[in-house]
Amino acid sequence: MSKLRSILPLVAALALGFPAAANAQADLAIETVTDGLSSPWAVAFLPDGGFLVTERDGTLKHVTADGRQTPVAGVPEVFAQGQGGLLDVAIAPDFASTREVYLSFSEGSPEGAGTSVFRGTLVADGGGFALRDGETVFSGNNRGFGGRHFGSRLAFAPDGTLFVTTGDRGDRPSAQDTSNHAGSVLRINRDGSVPSDNPFVGRSGYLPELWSIGHRNVQSAAIHPGTGNLWTVEHGARGGDEVNRPEAGRNYGWPVISYGRHYSGGTIGEGTSMAGMEQPVHYWDPSIAPSGMAFVTSPLFPQWQGSLLVGALAGQHLARLDLDGTTVAGEEKLLAALGERIRDVRQGPDGAIYVLTDSGDGRLLRLTPGT
Repeated sequence: MSKLRSILPLVAALALGFPAAANAQADLAIETVTDGLSSPWAVAFLPDGGFLVTERDGTLKHVTADGRQTPVAGVPEVFAQGQGGLLDVAIAPDFASTREVYLSFSEGSPEGAGTSVFRGTLVADGGGFALRDGETVFSGNNRGFGGRHFGSRLAFAPDGTLFVTTGDRGDRPSAQDTSNHAGSVLRINRDGSVPSDNPFVGRSGYLPELWSIGHRNVQSAAIHPGTGNLWTVEHGARGGDEVNRPEAGRNYGWPVISYGRHYSGGTIGEGTSMAGMEQPVHYWDPSIAPSGMAFVTSPLFPQWQGSLLVGALAGQHLARLDLDGTTVAGEEKLLAALGERIRDVRQGPDGAIYVLTDSGDGRLLRLTPGT
């Protein structure tokens, strides 16, 4: 594990017809907090300045502020195949008093693997840490064989409920099947029960956890700091990665409508629009393979206020979307010189931006303005 500090210039706006985002920072200082992570998937911040980092093989790491790593005991058994494994991590809004940690993961079963949510209490354990009283509070029925399209991100709403994103498991029609958790945004209470004001509660043929449907593979989710609304980013097929603002009871179209194409080059569904199905806030064509997102409110980045940051796996960069309300007014491509797949991005309590690089020797990076 090493610490590295470097200065990289920002790359100009993406050639997608957008102007360069106004008043961009001239450069970024990049510090390696820790390295040697095995396909890290998500990072969460602890009040003591440390971090929790998930690795897709099923390991949860406690990382100190100076980069020392310790495995956390008590995590659930995961189905670690393809895109499946230990996925997102989130600490409860009242973590200081409850010490509750939430994990999303791919859970195996004789019927195949699906997306599930685990909850445990983080405690000191013999010089390290463990999750005690752990329980799987939600098990999705988006079951399937193989390792494709589990989602999954977690985001706590201002009212304390928990948004959970799922993938369609490679079975496209399931994203329109309201008896299936696949290809959806779900909303549950912290104990896994269903909020009484969910949009489909009591409606025949609809699972009560459903918040919105018609998603392909949502690997980014964040709460807008000004409105409290959920925003997500999902993988398209060949093109058609989408930024969405999932609203209660709405249908976001997959696979009936899409701005992408099949990998074979064939058309998907019925085109790009249809009555009763929502349009994305923004889409990418060609795909960047998005994963992880964060809104910028940090005083360290005054010229980025209100921007949306999105990690790019295949694109190997960090996208900064300049927002005008709910419209993307410009886009900037950051960190391309690193040549790294960006799996997660978060704004830290210290105002810095943290990103995880996705590889067998993944890194947790800390970004601050350059000098």
